[in-house]
Amino acid sequence: MLFGSTVINYISRQTLSVLAPVLTHQLHLNHTQYSHIVSSFQISYALARLVGGIVIDVLGTRLGLALAVIWWSVSSMLTLFADSVFSFEFLRFSLGMGQGWNWPAATKAVAEWFPARERGLAVAIFDSGSSVGTVIAPPLIAALAATLGWRSAFVVSGVFGLLWLIVWLFNYHPLSSHPRVATEERQLIRAGQGTAPTSPRSGAGRYVDLLKDVNLWGIALGRSFTDPIWWFYVFWLPQYLSDARGFSLKQIGAFAWIPFLAAYLGNFTGGFGSGFLIERGMPVIRARKLMCMVSTIPMLAGIPVTLASNAYWALALISLATWGYTSWATMGQTLPVDIFPQDVVASVAGLTGFCGAVMGIIFTLAAGSIVDRFSYYPVFVAAGVSPLVATAAILILVREPQGSAKG
Repeated sequence: MLFGSTVINYISRQTLSVLAPVLTHQLHLNHTQYSHIVSSFQISYALARLVGGIVIDVLGTRLGLALAVIWWSVSSMLTLFADSVFSFEFLRFSLGMGQGWNWPAATKAVAEWFPARERGLAVAIFDSGSSVGTVIAPPLIAALAATLGWRSAFVVSGVFGLLWLIVWLFNYHPLSSHPRVATEERQLIRAGQGTAPTSPRSGAGRYVDLLKDVNLWGIALGRSFTDPIWWFYVFWLPQYLSDARGFSLKQIGAFAWIPFLAAYLGNFTGGFGSGFLIERGMPVIRARKLMCMVSTIPMLAGIPVTLASNAYWALALISLATWGYTSWATMGQTLPVDIFPQDVVASVAGLTGFCGAVMGIIFTLAAGSIVDRFSYYPVFVAAGVSPLVATAAILILVREPQGSAKG
C-alpha cells in the first residue's frame, strides 16, 4: 500500500515535468518562469514534510496518510482549470501541501511493523514507488496528452489517488488494533522489533531533545546535498531532452522513463545491500554508511552528461546517477528508523526531508537562472559533486545509538 501511494504521488508530481515542453510553449515561459512554478510545489512540499511529520506522529499513520492523499488528489484534479503562471503556481503549491506527508507516514509505518534487519528492504520497497511512478509517468502522460489533451493527465492522476484511498482505509490499521492480525502474529512482530524505545520527555521537550541530537543533523545534511539531485532529474529531465537533445513529446514519452527504471533498481541495491551486511554481523549503522559510500560513486556519472556525444549516452550516464541516488536515499530514509524512537520517527523523517526539500528549492531556482544565462553543464556538475559532501556528513556525524543491536 505504501508503494502504491508513492507511485501515485510521483505520477501526480511528474505530470507537470513531462508536459513542460508543451506548457512552456503554450504559455510562452522561459526557464526561470518554469523554475518558479516548480519551486512553488517545492516550497509547500518542504513545509508539509516538516509539519506533516509532527501531525502524523499525533494522528497516526492511517488517518494522516488518508487526509494527505485526499488533499493532493483533489489539487491535481483542479489543475484541469489552470491557464496562467499564477494558477499553476497556486495549484502546484496546493499539491505539495498534501504530497509532503507521504514519506513521514511511510517511515512511521516501517517503524511500527518491521525489525531492524528488514527495515532497509521495507523502505526500499515503498520508496521504489517514486522510481516506478516516474517510469510510468512519461508514456502514460504523453499518451493522455496526445489523445485527450494535456489537462486530462492531471485529472487521471487525481482519480488514481482517490481509488487508492478506498483500499488503504480497508487494509491499514495500527498493529495493536488490526482486525486481521492474530495475537500470536502481534507477539511475533513485536519480538522481532525488540523493545521499542520512546522519547524520555513528552510534548515540546522531546522536540527540543531532537534538535540537540547530532545524528539528526548528520542525516539532515546528507539529505540536503542529495535530495536536490533527485528534484533536478525529476523536474528538468524532460525539458533538458527537449532543449538540448531535440526530443519531441512522443520521444520524451518513449525514453524519459529509462533513468527512473535504473532508480528503481537503486532502491533495492541499498535495501538488499545493507540487509546482507547486517545479516552477516555488521552493525546496522556501519552497514548503512558503507552503502552510502558505495552509492556515491555512480552519482558522479552526472558530471559529463552534457559532454556525451549523443542523447543515448547522456541517458545512460543519467541512469547511473539516478541508480546511485536511490540506493543512497534508501539509506537516508532508513537511518531515522534505526536511530530514533518510534514516537518521533515521523517527525525526524519530516524534519530531515524538510532540509532536503529546502535545498531542492534553492537548486531548482538556481538551475532555471543558470540554464537561461549559460547552459545545463554547470547544473549537471553540481548534481554530480554534491553527493561527496552528503556522504562526508553521514560518515562524520551519524553514530551507532547506544545499546543498538545488529538487527
